[in-house]
Amino acid sequence: MDSFATNAQKSFHIRSNSLPSKPHPVVDEVDEHLCRLKACEATSSSSSLCQKLDGLQDLHDCIEKLLVLPLTHQAIVDNKSVDELLEGSLKLLDLCTMAKDMISQMKECAHELESSLRRRRGDDIVVDVQKYMNSRKMMKKAIHKALKGMERTSSQKSNENSEIVSLLKETEAVTYSTIESLLSFLAGPKLASKMNRWSLVSKLMQSKRVACKDGNEVEMVDAALYSIINHKFDILVQGEDVQNSLKKLELCIRDIEEDLESLYRRLIKNRVAFLNILNY
Repeated sequence: MDSFATNAQKSFHIRSNSLPSKPHPVVDEVDEHLCRLKACEATSSSSSLCQKLDGLQDLHDCIEKLLVLPLTHQAIVDNKSVDELLEGSLKLLDLCTMAKDMISQMKECAHELESSLRRRRGDDIVVDVQKYMNSRKMMKKAIHKALKGMERTSSQKSNENSEIVSLLKETEAVTYSTIESLLSFLAGPKLASKMNRWSLVSKLMQSKRVACKDGNEVEMVDAALYSIINHKFDILVQGEDVQNSLKKLELCIRDIEEDLESLYRRLIKNRVAFLNILNY
């Protein structure tokens, strides 16, 4: 009996050691945040963008906790994808910097136009609107060029990667995708350059109706300003509508700017933590 009991205990001990270990709570937390962000619908509304940016901040707060765990250190040091992770974190910072610059530029232009509309009347309004639209045209061109040249980051897990590395890559991908959506939001729809004047206005007014429904303040302002330039509506009446739209746009930009700045600080902190792991 004693021999049987001893063998049974040894057998149980071996089976216990062979069972998969339970994931660390922080790993589960990161995975939950990723699932929530992926489940968010890809819309062009400012409220949806702010929601995703808030979610990204929470995700990167969890990544900060993940990067201090010994199991993460071991997973990163032993993995062949370490250079990809390092390069990916740098690309995110570059992309975030571009978005911050575009938002700063748009905020400044919107504020200047809103101030001009309060002071001026008649044809002077058209001059200021045209100046704003020229700036928007350059911004659109820069953003669309950047979006076109971006290399998409895959969020699929690789069998060669550990769970920790896969989570880091998925975090990079969902962050990249969200900032990309933000840039698309700031740029607005890409309109064909060969459109005639009235079809252009019609297209933009259609965009305005959709924008009102979706809460896209950028498209609402663009559509209203194009209608002023083309004298489709009374300048003074439309000027008042534009002022209201610009105020909404400035509030929207302010919220996005704050969220993006907070995300940027987290990206820097986590990149530093990542570099510290490699230099340990």
